[in-house]
Amino acid sequence: MYILVILLPLLSFMLLGLGGRYFGKQGSIIIAVSCMLLTVICAFTIFYEVALCQSVCNIKILNWMNLGVLNLTWGFLFDTLTAVMLVVVTGISCLVHIYSVNYMNSDPHIIRFISYLSLFTFFMLMLITADNLFQMFLGWEGVGLASYLLINFWFTRMQANKSALKAIILNRVGDFGLALGIFAIFMVYKSLDFATIFALVPIAELTNDNIIFLGAEFNIVTLIGLLLFVGTIGKSAQLGLHMWLPDAMEGPTPVSALIHAATMVTAGVFVLLRTSPLISYSSTALVIITIFGALTALFAATVGVVQNDLKRVIAYSTCSQLGYMVFSSGLLNYNASLFHLTTHAFFKALLFLSAGVIIHAISEEQDMRKMGGLVKLLPYTYVIILIGSLALIGFPFLAGFYSKDVILEYAFSKSYYQWDAEFAYFLGTIAAFFTAFYSFRLIMLTFIFKTNSNITRLLNIEEAPLFLGLPLFILAFFSIFIGFILKDMFIGLGSPFFNNALFNLPLNNIYLELEFTPAMIKLIPVFFSLFGALFSVYAYSFLTKNLYLLKFQQLPKLYYFIMKKWYFDILVNSFIVPTFMNFAYNISFKYLDRGLFEMMGPSGFSKIFDHYSKKAVNLQTGFIYHYAFVIIIGLIMFLTLFLFSDLYEYIIFFLCLIYLPFLNIFKIQNNI
Repeated sequence: MYILVILLPLLSFMLLGLGGRYFGKQGSIIIAVSCMLLTVICAFTIFYEVALCQSVCNIKILNWMNLGVLNLTWGFLFDTLTAVMLVVVTGISCLVHIYSVNYMNSDPHIIRFISYLSLFTFFMLMLITADNLFQMFLGWEGVGLASYLLINFWFTRMQANKSALKAIILNRVGDFGLALGIFAIFMVYKSLDFATIFALVPIAELTNDNIIFLGAEFNIVTLIGLLLFVGTIGKSAQLGLHMWLPDAMEGPTPVSALIHAATMVTAGVFVLLRTSPLISYSSTALVIITIFGALTALFAATVGVVQNDLKRVIAYSTCSQLGYMVFSSGLLNYNASLFHLTTHAFFKALLFLSAGVIIHAISEEQDMRKMGGLVKLLPYTYVIILIGSLALIGFPFLAGFYSKDVILEYAFSKSYYQWDAEFAYFLGTIAAFFTAFYSFRLIMLTFIFKTNSNITRLLNIEEAPLFLGLPLFILAFFSIFIGFILKDMFIGLGSPFFNNALFNLPLNNIYLELEFTPAMIKLIPVFFSLFGALFSVYAYSFLTKNLYLLKFQQLPKLYYFIMKKWYFDILVNSFIVPTFMNFAYNISFKYLDRGLFEMMGPSGFSKIFDHYSKKAVNLQTGFIYHYAFVIIIGLIMFLTLFLFSDLYEYIIFFLCLIYLPFLNIFKIQNNI
């Protein structure tokens, strides 16, 4: 069962990828959905055995490579962290598979699309079940590859090509940092196995050893933690490498739900959780992680306010919520980070799939300014997306209320001791206001406003059919109740749920302060969210005529600053990209590709080989005693080097003295 949960998506991909044309569309759909349903059953069974029954399972399949101290095995670790992620990944992926059956039904390449979904799921499961860093990195790179294939699924569209390339290039930057972190871990601890590394980290911390990196001296644990976090910045779209995430919307809507809800973007957060026994020992790395997460939460929330593309609003929402998870990890509140990751997966998948129903119903239109009046035409979708939005903003007793607010409560409790916790609490609370504002702005522009759409688009509009509506209903149910169900397991000092899967130093446990935080302080994020929602409804109901003046006359600089995404794209395209392009042209293309490689390439090598082959022909004299002499000289050389290795320099010099006149003899004889 533990192996089937990983191999079933791979089996689905191989069957559809190699034999999809023979199974046909219906047969391929049955195979893919059946494999995913079996995977979900296995995942829930593993969750019961591992998480609820406290039975950790570590399986070693076979040896991968043995090179000195580098001993790698194909091994799988099933602890509580893995069990939770299995349920999230397989559950969301299965619903996306079912949703795609109807959504992509008219696409002639639906078999290829579903096979890519299965491949994506397989690599994500490889990532979360690995018991060593090298195998985890294999899943990490595989997720990046599968995301490229899915974003670029409609490869005839130029914008899809650009978005896929942007995603994979920016992720390569993060992958390079993660690879350097893995190399540093192996250099210091001489192992890539999680159990060995985590056992040795406290010893390295006590010795307080430093390491030289790029000419500077760093603490070992701090450097490793920062390099691992670079991977998180790329994969989880934190500030600096976030630009690929909104453009990933060019793929089909099920791809957006799968990437943003439970798989690719949460891989970076998962790395922080998995390596918590390592990064917890570096206060410097934790402060940097907290600052990046808090800035990302605020940045994405503000940019989401001015977006007009339906899917881009939800994409920036994902980026903002990932910021909450990251700064929660930086504050050593790993269980709350995983809690929010779990709840966020359900209501974010709900929002994306609901957006897909809207886009599908009105002829693939995504601009919210061309929508409106859909509340009467799509009442079921309206209720569903309203539930997802309320869960996102943290409305009382929905999923986000339990997971997001406990992160802010913990940050406030820790603000008495750490300035970065106060910084994160302040920005996170402001981000809650903007989150509520753009969530209800989406609902007002899409459903409540008087329609701005072409009337012909509304004539044949239909509500979501069964295979689109059923996944939405399941996700809506979990978006309401999953927070209440899991809160006592995930949160609390006395909960044995994680069973050492997540690490925390005893000095950092401040759950008692969290319990004694005043109720009014805990309700501040709720008040900010409700105020943001009400202000959005008021602004887009009664101030619509003055919104233009509000944007362009009263707050022009602030509006343009947010509209231009804090000028990050301009800075990157103006300074960083030209620098690398000039470097690539002048060094790689000009001097290497068209210089050294062409000189030593086919034409260059042909001249070199032609010249020396003509000289080598002179060695073929046709006399046996000449060949015997060369063989004896070579044998003496190797035996001498083997027996008297310390004298190899003198031996080589002696052989050269013999070899040069030997060539002259051959040359003279050939001339004769």
